[in-house]
Amino acid sequence: MIPIKLAGTGSYLPSKILTNFDLEKTLDTSDEWIVRRTGIRERRIAEPDQATSDLALPACRQALAAAGITETDIDYIIMGTITPDCCCPAGANVLQGKLGAHQAVTFDVTAACSGFVFAMDVAMRYLQAGAAKTILVVAAEVMSRVVDWTDRATCVLWGDGAGAAVLKAEAGGPQIIDLYVGTDGANGQNLLVAGGGSSTTPISHESVDKKLHTLKLIEASASVRVAVAHFAQAVHTVLDRQGLKVEDVDLFIPHQANIRMLQSLANRLGVDFDQKFFITIDKYANISSASSAIALDEAVRTGRIKPGALVCITVFGGGLTWGAALIKF
Repeated sequence: MIPIKLAGTGSYLPSKILTNFDLEKTLDTSDEWIVRRTGIRERRIAEPDQATSDLALPACRQALAAAGITETDIDYIIMGTITPDCCCPAGANVLQGKLGAHQAVTFDVTAACSGFVFAMDVAMRYLQAGAAKTILVVAAEVMSRVVDWTDRATCVLWGDGAGAAVLKAEAGGPQIIDLYVGTDGANGQNLLVAGGGSSTTPISHESVDKKLHTLKLIEASASVRVAVAHFAQAVHTVLDRQGLKVEDVDLFIPHQANIRMLQSLANRLGVDFDQKFFITIDKYANISSASSAIALDEAVRTGRIKPGALVCITVFGGGLTWGAALIKF
C-alpha cells in the first residue's frame, strides 16, 4: 500500500464567543442545565459577513504552512460540510478561488458530523490509486445559520469553525495507517433539515414560517444509544484490522457531540475518559464535520500528541454516518 502522510493540520474559529449565560437572556434555559446535559459552556459564532469558505480559508493556510507547501502544490481540495456558502457551486469550489489553488480539482463531501473522516477516506483513495500526490482536506461549518434559535433543546448544541489537514502520498512523519467509514440511510432521519430538497417542501413563505429549513434533532435519547454503538464499532474495526487493542491507543479524538455520550463511549471501550479522550466541546460546542478536524489540530499544536503516539479519530453523524481513522505520529 502507498503510505499516506498527515503532513500538516490547521484550524480556525471565529472570534465571537456566545456563552450559556448569553443564551439565558433569550431562552428559557440556564448554564447549569446546558452544562449538565451536554458539557457545553460556550461556542463560537461567525460574523454576519463570514461564510463557510471564509472560515475554511485560514484553516487551510495554516495546514499548508505546517506541511511546508503552497496552494500551487495541491492536486485536490475535498471539503466536508453541510453548510456550504450556497447550494451551488460547492463550498470547495468557492474556497479554491479564495485560496488561489487554480490547478486543484475541488468538490464537497456531505456526511454531516462524520464529514472530516469521510473526506479523508476519499482523499486516501485518490492518493493510493496514484491519481494525486497532495490533497487538502477541510471540514468547515457555519451551523449558527441553520439552527432555530428559539428551540432551546437544539440551538445550544452548535457552533461555527473549520479544520484542515494536508495528506500526501509519502512515507515518514505521521502516517494514516487505517481508515473506516460506514452508513445506514434507512435509519438516518433523526437529524434533518426537511425544507428545500427535491423530495420535500420547496422553499416558500410557508416552509420558512414552519421552520422547515432549520436543523431538527428527533429522538435524541435513541440517537445517543445508536451513536455510542457506532462510535465503538468504528474504533474496534480499525484496531482489529491492524492487530491492535484499545489499550494501544494513546489518544482518542472523537466527534464533539455531547459530553455524556463521549463518557459512555469511554466506558464502553474500557478506557479512562480524562486521560485518553481529547475534548473541546466545552468551549466550541458541536461544529458538525469540523469538530474532529479542529480537535486534531489543537491536540497537535498543544503538544497533547507526542511523537510515536497512536491516535484514533472516531466520528458519528446524521445520515446515519460513522467512521474512524487511525494515525501513528
